[in-house]
Amino acid sequence: MRRDFTYVDDVVEGVVRLLAKPPTPNDPSFDPKHPTPYTAKAPFRVFNIGNSAPQPLKYFVATLEKACGKKAIVENKPMQPGDVLATAADTAKLEAYVGFKPHTPLATGLGRYVQWFRQYYKL
Repeated sequence: MRRDFTYVDDVVEGVVRLLAKPPTPNDPSFDPKHPTPYTAKAPFRVFNIGNSAPQPLKYFVATLEKACGKKAIVENKPMQPGDVLATAADTAKLEAYVGFKPHTPLATGLGRYVQWFRQYYKL
């Protein structure tokens, strides 16, 4: 199984950049104070904020073990209902709209997370 892990600071940066550039309606007659269901287009956009670098779950576990300095207790289970073999982000729209693409490598993000966790919980 592979997952496209995204570091939280990258998600925050993407959202902050999007907040500074709200979408506009497609229909020039759109009036947010008097919308009509026939002509109004609700201004919205959907963006994928992901790292675009799917990694095997085993690599994630090994990287987290290294960052923690401890061996994980792993219980391999069969695929769960509704789960998928892989996830991957396509950030082309995000990059074109706000000039940002998440970029923090998994090892860097996990290392920062473990450091924060230990400091926050005084471990």
